[in-house]
Amino acid sequence: MDVENFWQHFKANHPAVTTNHHDTYAFGSTDEFADHLAHLVKIGQKTATTSALDLYEPDEPLPFVGEYNVILDAHDQPICVTQTKVTEVVAFDQVTREHAYHEGEDDRTLTMWRQEHRKFFEDAYRQMGQTFTEQIPCFCEVFERVD
Repeated sequence: MDVENFWQHFKANHPAVTTNHHDTYAFGSTDEFADHLAHLVKIGQKTATTSALDLYEPDEPLPFVGEYNVILDAHDQPICVTQTKVTEVVAFDQVTREHAYHEGEDDRTLTMWRQEHRKFFEDAYRQMGQTFTEQIPCFCEVFERVD
């Protein structure tokens, strides 16, 4: 099913949802990771995500509380719908254990979260011609699977 049909099916089953606005994306930087993370969202284990605020395009809108998101797998197939519940910007070295746990990945510890995200952000910053530091602003989002 394509994203638009998936979204219309979601709205038909959730009459209280009156907006047509939704963001659509896959997590991760590889197909394997996108499928794995979409699965974690679908089963309710992954309820948070983090991105580097500096890596958003100047005109790219940030996620906002109340926004619906269609989560895709590696083949751009819709897997589920989430709704953003909390957003905050914190420095990389200030991300909490609780947030790392809710990201639902690996062993769910802050140590592993920092290790994996440091690698990912270092590479992303390098590709943008920038330097990663422990104080980069991170955009932390908490969401809930709603379908």
